[in-house]
Amino acid sequence: MGIEIDRIRFAPEDYRAFEQRLEENLVALYQLADDPGFARGPGSLGAELEMYLVDADGKPLYANQEILDQANDPQLTLELNRYNLEYNLSPYALSDAPFAATEKEILTKLAYLRQVAADHGGRVVPIGILPTLRQSDFGPHCITDRRRYHALVEQLIERRGGQFHIDINGENPLKMEMADITLEGANTSFQVHYRVSPRDYADTYNAIQLMTPLALALAANSPTLFGHSLWHETRVPLFKQSIDTRLVDRYSWNEPARVGFGQGWARRGAGELFREVARIYPPLLPICNDRSPAEEIAAGLTPSLAELRLHQSTVWLWNRPIYDDADGGMLRVEMRSLPAGPTPVDMVANAAFLIGLAEGIRPRINELLPSIPFVIAEYNFHRAAQYGLEARLVWPEFRQSGYREQDICSVIEKLMPLAYEGLERIGIDSAETSRYLGVIEQRLARRQTGAIWQQKKLAQLKQGLPSEAALHALLEEIIGHSAANLPVAEWPL
Repeated sequence: MGIEIDRIRFAPEDYRAFEQRLEENLVALYQLADDPGFARGPGSLGAELEMYLVDADGKPLYANQEILDQANDPQLTLELNRYNLEYNLSPYALSDAPFAATEKEILTKLAYLRQVAADHGGRVVPIGILPTLRQSDFGPHCITDRRRYHALVEQLIERRGGQFHIDINGENPLKMEMADITLEGANTSFQVHYRVSPRDYADTYNAIQLMTPLALALAANSPTLFGHSLWHETRVPLFKQSIDTRLVDRYSWNEPARVGFGQGWARRGAGELFREVARIYPPLLPICNDRSPAEEIAAGLTPSLAELRLHQSTVWLWNRPIYDDADGGMLRVEMRSLPAGPTPVDMVANAAFLIGLAEGIRPRINELLPSIPFVIAEYNFHRAAQYGLEARLVWPEFRQSGYREQDICSVIEKLMPLAYEGLERIGIDSAETSRYLGVIEQRLARRQTGAIWQQKKLAQLKQGLPSEAALHALLEEIIGHSAANLPVAEWPL
């Protein structure tokens, strides 16, 4: 979401010009794909880490611009709300211990950022949803003062034509209305970027889609909002509803939501996924680059496909195709469903588990797809987000026809060897694999995710404290354990 723009309001001709340029981008992308050498570089791993800023009392600290200025780090960027920041972490080749290198970088970056934040009376918290949020922390006053965010807010409000409805079930259901999209800023994530060759793109993308529910259930870290006990990964319904411009009529057709799991299995490669996004979703930020893709190619440049990339940044698929003109052009899968926190080692372990599972099943993915309709995969995603390790998924039986409902933990236990196999296949050292999948196995054995720990700890704290005080006490424990980089499976109750 961080690409800056030069204006906020747009005329009808801006949209027409942008849609034409999108089509030119797609033509250029398919021309690139015809080159046998396109995007053939080595695999790599990168990530984006979103974070909260809080004050000494655990309340959101509205100081992201001030902390960004002082930090003077080009990898640090602003987010939608003034109490959020994001680190664009370095990409690492798969041959260079990418998971260990990512964990080390997160630890280094967070240590420095904590020093900077302390100068402003602040602290840094990587967590899916901050438990101490109040409804007064949302609204026009909390929006980061950048043209991109003001334009995005204005466009989504105009298309909605009314209030945004939040309706999330759970132990204490939450129903409310918002006049703007700032509730989107309640969600912070650990977004993983995985470079994939064009030849393997469809199979890898499908494998990641299939395995995402398993990783999401184990990674869950967002069980509350405004004191309401909701989904294990409340970010999933909250993100969708907080920016949903549709006025849904259950008896009529409805355009797809801009936050979603996708429209179906990929069949031919990345191109169809980019085309789908360009054709289905109307532009929100219709700003054209100075040069067309044809002009860039004629000048001997790798086309930036700036319009396609800008448009992609306004469609928030949980697994999103990415084109990057760096290194002569590359393709990535961005995995967006994993939450921030609770610790660096936990976040990296989540990424290793998801990629390992996907790479482990990829050689057999086309055997499996006929036995699991895409709508079932989407169902599994939402059930994993809702119930975490208590979910029951509809899962296919390998080398057998059909599928049946199964306990998610038993599915994960059966597939753990596949995660080891997948990481070995892409060249990850056995010691690195054992470290991060060991974190996952410990979490599974103890049945303790970030969400489960928060739920149990909060219930304990509420026995002796009022609700608001218990939420603040919960946050203080989270901050302490997170700073120690203690895997969440080992957090005491």
